Amino acid sequence: MGEAEVSDRLRRRVRRDFPDAEVAKGAEGALRSLVKRLGPDGMAGVGDERLMAAVVLFARGDIGRLRSAVRLAQLDWRDLLVAAELADEDFEQRLDQELPGPT
Repeated sequence: MGEAEVSDRLRRRVRRDFPDAEVAKGAEGALRSLVKRLGPDGMAGVGDERLMAAVVLFARGDIGRLRSAVRLAQLDWRDLLVAAELADEDFEQRLDQELPGPT
C-alpha cells in the first residue's frame, strides 16, 4: 500500500492552523500515518482527504485536540466524522468551505 497524500488544500489548512513549520510537518505525518494504519478496508471508502480533514477541523489548531482526533479515528472513524461535522451528505460542500483553493 502506498503512502497517503495530504492534498494541497488540506496542507494549506494545516499550515494555517499550525503555523510552526515543525508542528505542521508532524501534523501531516500523523494524518498520513492514520490513513495508512486504517487502510482502505478500515475506512469503508470514506476517502483519505475527508478523514484527514476531519482530524484537522476537529483539532482547530490545537495539537492536543489533533492527537485526540487521531485516537478517536482509530477507535471509530465515524465518530470523528460526526464530531468534525463531516458525516452528512453535504460533506463535500463543507470541505470546499473549510479548505478553499489558493487565493
